[in-house]
Amino acid sequence: MKLLHRNDLYGWSVFDEDRNIDFHSILWVRPGGNVAIDPLPLSEHDQAHLESLGSLSTIVITNSDHARASKSIADATGARVLGPNKEQEQLACDDWLNDGDEVVPGLTVLELKGSKTPGELALLLEQTTLITGDLIRAHQAGKLCLLPDEKLSDKQAAIASLKRLTELPGIEAVLPGDGWPVFRYGAQVLADLAAECN
Repeated sequence: MKLLHRNDLYGWSVFDEDRNIDFHSILWVRPGGNVAIDPLPLSEHDQAHLESLGSLSTIVITNSDHARASKSIADATGARVLGPNKEQEQLACDDWLNDGDEVVPGLTVLELKGSKTPGELALLLEQTTLITGDLIRAHQAGKLCLLPDEKLSDKQAAIASLKRLTELPGIEAVLPGDGWPVFRYGAQVLADLAAECN
């Protein structure tokens, strides 16, 4: 796994040839049990690295299209699996998350509306790092974008969700599940995207 912009955050990726972007997974290493977000399959190297970091206690799925390797990793590690409350029919999870819930101390749930699945979640890590699933992505380095219009269930609701995120104080980094991460000036890059959507 690759070390990200914080000493307690790691990521691993798979390149998607159809979209010409990387799909990403995030690992937060923390006392009390590590948390993985939208976990992709682990290589042998990444599996060994995960074990060296203390394995895993919690998996968060941001939307039903990002279940990825959650089940196999949960089976291997004993981690509990949490997902969007509004996507219970599409996912098999141990528990469900709603807007405002705290997964573990310092990791807060934000529900997004208008995406391609009904209850997509974003996660706010210690007020400074925003982790997104499908709705907010980055097909070009340094620039965020929304899902294409044809995949949105409600474009105006999606834009409203984006604008809500721009009101969060202190966002330094935005880590999309799909596409380039933004490690600096995250609030400004979010604001730039919102301005483009007006």
